[in-house]
Amino acid sequence: MGRRHGGVARAPAGPFAALLGALDSDPVALVAEASRVLVADAGDGPLVLGVDDAHLLDEMSALLVHQLALHRAAVVIATVRTGETVPDLVTHLWKDGYLERLEVSPLGQRQTGSLLEAGLGGPVDSKTVDRVWEITQGNALYLRHFVDGEVEADRLRPVRGVWRWSGGAPVSPGLTDLVTIRMGELAEPVATVVDLLALAEPLGVRLIARLADPSAVEQAERAGLVRVEQDGRRLEARLTHPLFAEVRRARMGVLRARRLRGRISRALADTGGRRADDTLRRAVLALDSDLEPDWRLLYEAARHAGRLCDLPLTVRLGQAAQAAGGGFEPSMITIAALNGLSRPAGAEVAALAATAGTDDELVRATVAQVINLAWMALRPAEAQAMLESAESRVVDGAGRMRLMALRALFDWQRARPVAAIEAATTALAAPGLPDGSVALATAGYVVGLAAVGRADELADATARGLAAAGRSAEFGYVRFPLITAQVAGLRLAGYLREAAEIAYACWESVRYLDLPALISTVLLGDVTLAQGRPVSALRWLREAHAGLERFDTAGGFEHVCLIPLGRALALTGDLAAAADVQARLHARQHPMVLFLQPDLYLSRAWLAAAQGVSSEAVALAHEAASVAAATGHSAHEVLALHTAVCFGDRSVAARLTALAARVDGPRPPAAAAHATALAADDADGLRAASDLLERMGDLLAAADAAAQAAATYQRMNRRGAAHRAAARVRRLTERCEGVRTLATSTVAPLPLTGREREIGSLAARGMSNREIAHRLVVSVRTIENHLYRINGKLGTRGRAELAEVLHDDPPEPPPAAGDERP
Repeated sequence: MGRRHGGVARAPAGPFAALLGALDSDPVALVAEASRVLVADAGDGPLVLGVDDAHLLDEMSALLVHQLALHRAAVVIATVRTGETVPDLVTHLWKDGYLERLEVSPLGQRQTGSLLEAGLGGPVDSKTVDRVWEITQGNALYLRHFVDGEVEADRLRPVRGVWRWSGGAPVSPGLTDLVTIRMGELAEPVATVVDLLALAEPLGVRLIARLADPSAVEQAERAGLVRVEQDGRRLEARLTHPLFAEVRRARMGVLRARRLRGRISRALADTGGRRADDTLRRAVLALDSDLEPDWRLLYEAARHAGRLCDLPLTVRLGQAAQAAGGGFEPSMITIAALNGLSRPAGAEVAALAATAGTDDELVRATVAQVINLAWMALRPAEAQAMLESAESRVVDGAGRMRLMALRALFDWQRARPVAAIEAATTALAAPGLPDGSVALATAGYVVGLAAVGRADELADATARGLAAAGRSAEFGYVRFPLITAQVAGLRLAGYLREAAEIAYACWESVRYLDLPALISTVLLGDVTLAQGRPVSALRWLREAHAGLERFDTAGGFEHVCLIPLGRALALTGDLAAAADVQARLHARQHPMVLFLQPDLYLSRAWLAAAQGVSSEAVALAHEAASVAAATGHSAHEVLALHTAVCFGDRSVAARLTALAARVDGPRPPAAAAHATALAADDADGLRAASDLLERMGDLLAAADAAAQAAATYQRMNRRGAAHRAAARVRRLTERCEGVRTLATSTVAPLPLTGREREIGSLAARGMSNREIAHRLVVSVRTIENHLYRINGKLGTRGRAELAEVLHDDPPEPPPAAGDERP
């Protein structure tokens, strides 16, 4: 192999000057002599010529490359950047067929994620992948410089085992230089257009024309810096690459940026934009501009941000409106957003109550103070006393109903579902209840329904609450407790497909918001775990746990995440990490998530089961059921008792049968059938229960029931049925990502040799003895003998039963090095 040469320059034959030295200036002679020197330099091997950025070649260099390729004197590999003007001689190389042209497309999001994980050596959270892809647009060169710069700046780093990007200015010096070269030198009129878009893209073309030279927009478009697209009836402009904006903002002076933001904000107001989005854009631009602050604009924008659940922006705008003299209302929306973010705000809440000027404002301030005391300050007793005091003092009917709505939420969190339903029913029956209070009351109502087992009523109640939350600026964030309660109720009832669809839709709708995205990621992990896919669930839950590290955990978000995370770790075999999670949960139990106590005991039960201590696992499942029963959480009780059945408990059939008569959903009857069959040693009943659980979507429980059926068939000496049940266990275990439980780990592999498995599999697929013999180059008699032994070992009769045993049975993995298995 010859040397690989590269590099370009505008001097004649510049890229080759260092290799060729002084040559005749006559083009024909120069090319001939250069070709001879390069080929001779290659020695006995072929000459490989690499030309990076071939669009920059001077005419003499392009002619040399063309001649080398034309005469097959070299293997030429050239790169050309999309959109650049290319010398004709280089273009003819692929047009005339001397070189093959390959289009290298930008990396997609999935490819970007794979490359990030390979380069960083660990999992990368999905939001980081999305944001990095958006910034780099799949450009591999930009991606490399971005990652190097952000790792060095410690903004891209592992958090709890997951790589996360904290954001900031992703323009390292190297990346800045690359992008600046790509943009080229910007004359002032074009620079103004680019800077306006860098600060506030997209902008209408007509609006830009008010702020800059109209011809400069056309120049920027021709230069490939700006693209113009139709948006309804107007033309909108945006920069062609996100990094253009990042670089221009980084290099823009503070005063220029403040002046331009102010001009854009005023122009948006002058053009008559009255949409809520326009108000939000104007306010955000005005915050960091040279304009005098307008508290009314800032307050209206904060309300819109609150309805969108962008709580950090709500706080920022609300505080700015307060500072500008806005009074009670901006303070109220700021405190509400801080509550949604679980940030303690004791002094600010007390000050808010002191500035309340009406009874209605006093009630609203009290609601905010109770929420902050209970959830963020971890002082539920004081919060309850404050709520009771307010209930005794407020005589106005509307004010009492606001407090009753809060009472519903409070009773839910303190594991009083029946009381929560009663309080919510009273509040929701009141005429004219404000949207924020409707959202609070409905949250308590929905979780109460979920806990007591009235899952079939969840959809209508949740819809009402979500509609109200969507209209509320102060309590827009309550949509997430609402969706969490609905998904939990569906999960407990066994409507797993519906629960997964809602969780994913929630995640899709908020994936670009910080805390809401993390809450929905927990939901996805929890539902995925309930479906019996612990490996996939573990990835979601680890990602959520890593993200929650940035937030104050006083609101109980980490607690909600750690419970399913501990179970997922136990099921996937990371027992040390699972034990650490349990210790963390025990050390810091949030007083306002008492409704999660049954789930907490079940998480500990799964750890005991993974450790092989079945008696302790059953006892903990019973403890979870007792706690649930004592607080009226019938749906939790069903799940806890069914978990005990999966661990081998035969004592709960009667209780599950009674619960199945009054708890909604497919889980209670399936659990009762499973428990009844196990208690009666009814192998066929266990097999039927496994079918029910699989159709419900709980693959892990279905595998447990099938394993118990296989063991029961084996004790009854029904070997064929036992092997068919065992084959079902293996198929379900594979769908459960290879995870094994107490029951499924007892299922032995098929007692077949490799040759018997091969012949049996061919027969199970419908091949005749003669066809098998021909394929394996043996006699038909040999095949007959093998099939006789196979049927004898498996207790099967004919190809149909053999297919049932072997069809989904994965082959055994090859022995590891040093393994002497026969």
